[in-house]
Amino acid sequence: MSYQRPNGHTFSLYLRGGAGTRRLDGSPGARGRPGVLCIMPQEHSSEWEITDFSEFVHLYVPDDQMRRMFAETFDRDARLMALPELTFADAPALARTLRQMTKAMLAGGHLLAEEAMTQAINDFFVDPRYGGMRPCAISGGLAPHVRRRSLEYIEAHLGETIRLQDLAAIGQLSAFHFQRMFRASYGVSPHGWVAHRRVERAKSMLSAMDPIAQIASACGFSSQSHMTRAFKLGTGVTPSAYRQRQ
Repeated sequence: MSYQRPNGHTFSLYLRGGAGTRRLDGSPGARGRPGVLCIMPQEHSSEWEITDFSEFVHLYVPDDQMRRMFAETFDRDARLMALPELTFADAPALARTLRQMTKAMLAGGHLLAEEAMTQAINDFFVDPRYGGMRPCAISGGLAPHVRRRSLEYIEAHLGETIRLQDLAAIGQLSAFHFQRMFRASYGVSPHGWVAHRRVERAKSMLSAMDPIAQIASACGFSSQSHMTRAFKLGTGVTPSAYRQRQ
């Protein structure tokens, strides 16, 4: 099997078997086994030989979402994200959460699976052996104080219309320049970040029994149907289904 510069990042956990799997362009003696992890960053290339049974789970994460999660976790510029390429590594914390994700998915527990996926990526980021930040200087992007004030403004105005021009004014930048610098710093556009934060706020509010239409308004959606579309796009389920699964 050959992987040639794919889009997105891949976390692969071996659940059973794997002794017949080896990487042809890596360490020739290394073989898969239950509990080991492979990390394949975006645009990596690799060649594999598979001669025996194995069972594993792949978690695919788009690059923009990976960088958004990094920026959200560490409150740091997304370009500092470090994602090494690993083959057959022992990573107990990541293995545990990926197993939990697999069990939840097989049982139809999408809410638990989503939580496990988020936890798996957070575990990766905070483990100094695998994730973390690049020890290098970066140029461009938003200045730290502009990043902080922009996110504070977004959180304070999620229930309102948030205009790109208003965000750009915080850093005294043009809308075009602000949008480019925001994407560089956070991995996603300002619109993508706002959409994510609105869904996250809706998720927290759905634990109470307020009407969904009221929650939609409080989170800045134009209507209940608008929230339903955005929520399903972000979580895979409707707000009603999410509330029931909680």
